[in-house]
Amino acid sequence: MSVSVKPFACNGRTYRPGPRPLVAICIDGSADEYLDAALARGRMPHLQQMALRGHRGFARGAMPSFTNVNNASIVTGVPPSVHGILGNYFFDPTSGREVMMNSSSFLRCGTLFPAAAAAGRTVAVVTAKEKLRDIFAAGLVPLGGITFSSEKAGSALQSSHGIEGVEALVGPTPPIYSGDASLYVLEAGVRLLAAGRADFLYLSTTDFMQHKYAPEDPVVVEFYAGIDQRIGRLLELGAVVGITADHGMNAKQNSDGTPRVIYLESELEQQFGPGFRVILPITDPYVVHHGALGSFAVIHLPPGPGAPAASTVRAWLVSRSGITEVLERATAAHLMELPADRLGDLVVCSGRDGVLGRTPAYHDLTVIEGGLRSHGGRYEEMVPFLFSEPLRPEYSRRAAGDPRNFDLFDFLVNGTLL
Repeated sequence: MSVSVKPFACNGRTYRPGPRPLVAICIDGSADEYLDAALARGRMPHLQQMALRGHRGFARGAMPSFTNVNNASIVTGVPPSVHGILGNYFFDPTSGREVMMNSSSFLRCGTLFPAAAAAGRTVAVVTAKEKLRDIFAAGLVPLGGITFSSEKAGSALQSSHGIEGVEALVGPTPPIYSGDASLYVLEAGVRLLAAGRADFLYLSTTDFMQHKYAPEDPVVVEFYAGIDQRIGRLLELGAVVGITADHGMNAKQNSDGTPRVIYLESELEQQFGPGFRVILPITDPYVVHHGALGSFAVIHLPPGPGAPAASTVRAWLVSRSGITEVLERATAAHLMELPADRLGDLVVCSGRDGVLGRTPAYHDLTVIEGGLRSHGGRYEEMVPFLFSEPLRPEYSRRAAGDPRNFDLFDFLVNGTLL
């Protein structure tokens, strides 16, 4: 098929694609240990060849290390301070409500997909979770693009998704709480590419398997073997492939397997009195993944006179075992590249093996009885960064420095030697 090589621009970056199909993959929750475990067992030969021929390294994700934040960064090429998404969930001071940030209406800049489509690329965006689809889909379908989720594959319509009959093309819609939900995304990419229906693809999986299984578990090793099989097919079809993750994953539990939780709202009210509002940006509809428990939280102080100062609360929290970082609003916005107007008064991160909650009554721990693996803090910030082709010299130098996962499309489109 004929592939457009017309340059396009988005959010201050210019992209100059070559004549081959381009596939960007975000393996949700994929700490590098998962790749190592599967590679060590010989279950990812195609990824191994990618690393040998092209590039394998690390990139630093956006903070907090959550799904919506990082996927939004990847598809816009800019940090949260620019695109405005700071979590899956936030407190909107304008409306006075806690709301999900699962709509493109919260984006403060466009994604690169309409620009690519307008330049003549045939664009397909396939996600596992429906919550991401609308963030990515804005403006794409009218330009001939395709966008759907494996969660709602059977509901895709030509008018709203740019495609119908997804199940006939890829297979039956899989359960969202399964590894198949992710493999379906990759298989969809293979089928679309093979059918000549897309030459510029973004494929974003779900982290159910990483939340449920440690890297060495045979079940998740086989899951990564399934990922590798689809990577191999994409490479056979002539695609240049770039891979990263939105965040890593770590066990967040005590030695007896119970979740290691600091209930911030309860502890703050016990120490300082009522009126605190703790927001957990990991919160989303997929409670079986994590029970709304992650390693990053935003604190809104009680309103009115007599409330404790942010500096006083910060000093008390810093001394709390299990808490590794407490930043006031302006400092957090600067250091973590976050939109200050959507933050609370304080930002808190917990350690590698712990999570932050609101109150014991707020969280249903029965949904995570098998043990808690989660993310959100600094310890899940570093993620894999792989390309199937060698990097140009200037991009090799950047890769050796501090590349960001939201540089994925820049490296894939501009930085690979074809």
